[in-house]
Amino acid sequence: MKELTLRQKEILSFVKKYISSHSYPPTIREIAAYFSITAKGAHDHITALRKKGALKQTGKCMRTIGLVKDQEEENSEKCMEIPILGTVAAGQPILSEENWDGTISVHQSLLKKNKKYFALKVRGDSMTGIGIMDGDTAVIEKQSVVKNGDIAVAVIDEAVTLKRFFRENNRVRLQAENPAYKPIYTQNARVLGRLAQVLRFY
Repeated sequence: MKELTLRQKEILSFVKKYISSHSYPPTIREIAAYFSITAKGAHDHITALRKKGALKQTGKCMRTIGLVKDQEEENSEKCMEIPILGTVAAGQPILSEENWDGTISVHQSLLKKNKKYFALKVRGDSMTGIGIMDGDTAVIEKQSVVKNGDIAVAVIDEAVTLKRFFRENNRVRLQAENPAYKPIYTQNARVLGRLAQVLRFY
């Protein structure tokens, strides 16, 4: 989009707010009245905004002005804000409460539709064998049942851990991906979700 003048920015902002409030665009006369300018002056500004790619007009009738989203706006709409709810151990289980710690943006193409997600910060090195490192952010698909072999977030005696999950005859085995760690065996594991993505920031 080409650089806008101050007045063009003001008119564009007015059009956006008007559409947000009314669900339809303003007329040229309404724009002119708001800014105390002539209808021709308002029309000239709208024409300039169209030429600069900030607005579009779908016809010659009233209320046919439309917004043109820039790439940044389109990209932001394609992202989902996922809550970060604390820390998960990739090592020995650690106590972890669901403490909201902000959000993280994840592109919708990486997530399944109609599924709920949360994120946890990884602490420890028990899953380094599959590339999950200390300091990573694990995006978890919220579910209470997982398949054998899935990487799951599980609660054991109020401690939270990230491990590969296996249900055996009368117990659950939580398997690390680091030979330095022995499997955890328990009969009281509660699954919070399945690993969907691992995010790393440098």
